[in-house]
Amino acid sequence: QHQIVYEIAHELGFDLCGIAPLAPPPDAGRFQAWLDKGYHGSMDWLQRDAERIADPRKVLKHERGSIVVLGMAHSRAAIELPGGGRVARYAAGRDYHNVVGHKLRKFTNRLARAGISGPQRRIVDAGPLLERSHAAKGGIGFASKAANLLHPRFGPWFFLSEMVLSHELEPTDSVVPGSFGTCTACLDACPTQAIVAPGQVDARRCISYQTIETAGPIDPELRQQLGPWAFGCDVCSEVCPWGHRAPDLSARFGRHKATAELGLVEWLEVGEAFAAEFDSSPVDRPGREGVARNAAVALGNVPSERGRAALLKALSFDPSSVVREAAAWSLAQAHGADQGVRPALERAAAVETDPQMRAAILAWRDRCP
Repeated sequence: QHQIVYEIAHELGFDLCGIAPLAPPPDAGRFQAWLDKGYHGSMDWLQRDAERIADPRKVLKHERGSIVVLGMAHSRAAIELPGGGRVARYAAGRDYHNVVGHKLRKFTNRLARAGISGPQRRIVDAGPLLERSHAAKGGIGFASKAANLLHPRFGPWFFLSEMVLSHELEPTDSVVPGSFGTCTACLDACPTQAIVAPGQVDARRCISYQTIETAGPIDPELRQQLGPWAFGCDVCSEVCPWGHRAPDLSARFGRHKATAELGLVEWLEVGEAFAAEFDSSPVDRPGREGVARNAAVALGNVPSERGRAALLKALSFDPSSVVREAAAWSLAQAHGADQGVRPALERAAAVETDPQMRAAILAWRDRCP
């Protein structure tokens, strides 16, 4: 039956497929140690679901079964927004949760017709599972020092999804050849030094976490290091030698309007149109406030006259105090010496209703000559 699983997966367009046992992966203990260090930041659900995440048997409440791990490559050229600013390559196209999830539902139906059924759960990225560990155990990749998974052909550029089954299948016995050896490219290149040790990432310092998962203001100490990144970050993947020869698969997920036609200024100024402009895009995850906040910070690192005007407008009129404060930082960062910026920050502080944000705006004002 395991051979049938592989055949169906490839017929449906998955590039990689493996089978891991329904059991805690060998490195499950590292996950708890990672949590104990607080590296998960504000992602409290990881702590709440720690037992289920570490032991997949608790996901189905079955002692025996299998995990079918699937990979779908998404490699493409680097993505830059019109007028500057960058987003992670995976976020340029249609929401992968929808695309991969649709294929996974078809996969479930095909397995059922082949007699592989019973209690199950489909997972696309957002489930209680140490998916990279199970994927490595299932033979579809090997762990990198940046804590992602690598494949000889696709490098780090592929999505993972899983089918957790009560049905027992023969595990994959092959191992993907490859190693990171003595390479430290990802550790050396990380702009915020978020990779604190080989295989360990402090999410609180990670650009992807700061621009996607965190709510409220982005850590001021990290803003300059964010550079042009407005959503996610690809630095550790871009410098990885394993990813340099990955094929161009940009047609698979296309290019969403939110990244193809809208730039940082449009991201900052988007208001009630947010739902329509960012529908079916991964970029909608942090919501309107998060997207505008990210754009404001990025405009401080990739300055322009158009950006300056948009930041001044946001400083006075954006409905979010988080965005107003981010605009104040960027104005001080990129345009602090310009005539009129310091007075604008003073006026904004005088009418700011959030005491914490008012104090921050005054601090950014004081950075101006």
